[in-house]
Amino acid sequence: MSLEDRAKATAKNIEGKAQEALGNVTGDPEDKTEGKAKQAESEVRQGLEDVKDSVKRKID
Repeated sequence: MSLEDRAKATAKNIEGKAQEALGNVTGDPEDKTEGKAKQAESEVRQGLEDVKDSVKRKID
């Protein structure tokens, strides 16, 4: 597990939430969609880190 990778995933999630909120305020569907996509990407990255952690624990 890389703390840096987890931090990047968390930052991407926050960025996505902010962009989605901006899209909600401005009524811009493109911002809302991009924000949701960034949040989904963050979830995938977090899941990948969880898998890496699990494999590392089993190896150790």
